[in-house]
Amino acid sequence: MSKVIELFGNSKTKPDVNWLDIVANQPCPYLQKRCIKIRKSQPEISIGTCSVIYGKKAIPIIICPHRMLERKQVFIDCLHLLTTHQPGNELHIISEVAIPGGNVDYFLISVNGSKVKDFVGIELQTLDTTGTVWPERQRLLEELGVPVDAPKSKDSKSFGMNWKMTAKTILVQLHHKIETFENINKKLVLVIQDCFLHYIQREFNFSHVSHQAQLGDSLHIHTYTMELQINQSFKLALDSRLSTDANGIARCLDLQAQANIELEQIIQTLEARISDNTLLSF
Repeated sequence: MSKVIELFGNSKTKPDVNWLDIVANQPCPYLQKRCIKIRKSQPEISIGTCSVIYGKKAIPIIICPHRMLERKQVFIDCLHLLTTHQPGNELHIISEVAIPGGNVDYFLISVNGSKVKDFVGIELQTLDTTGTVWPERQRLLEELGVPVDAPKSKDSKSFGMNWKMTAKTILVQLHHKIETFENINKKLVLVIQDCFLHYIQREFNFSHVSHQAQLGDSLHIHTYTMELQINQSFKLALDSRLSTDANGIARCLDLQAQANIELEQIIQTLEARISDNTLLSF
């Protein structure tokens, strides 16, 4: 049985799914366009794998960050961090904003009259895989009755979870970015899966991180679990909220942050990209 449990945003056990049509069109329901995870050797083919089961306990693990965008719940769960947002302001979402230390995946912005009144940075992090998920993807298509290239589906290659490198990478990235937000009195939110947090807590010094999120902290961590629904689809559900600050992340890595940017620079970048297309809609 294939270890892939979601393909192109659909659970493999969900009834009445037209898999032939889905595989032909290769849609990503979260980005509302074709899945952007493509095969390097065959760029016309989108891989489409959202989540897999892994380990002895066969837990569901999200392997595509766009899967975290389901129902835009991760943005809704950050609304309380827009502390100067006022009724009547518009909410916008802008992706891939560059700041010192790298890009921030998303900014949730409170806007009034095309002017930024408040914002929250949001980073989505899912687990990176080692090896290749492709044979499992092809095996799933066979199980679903979708014609595939048989030799590919018989490939014995498998995949693993790169827990250590994924954790180290995101903590270093947070270390590079969080002082920027702290210096301008804004919040940065890391969105991860519950099982990933459990790994980080075991392997890194997280004892000082507040397990009850404090509004005054600059870094917030929102964890989500995958809940199986009656219709056999999976739903993201907020599991826990933690928080810390720049010093807290530095303690995790025994490093010191170096990022520095003026508030006006970030606001100028955000305002230049506000449009009807960035308006938060449902």
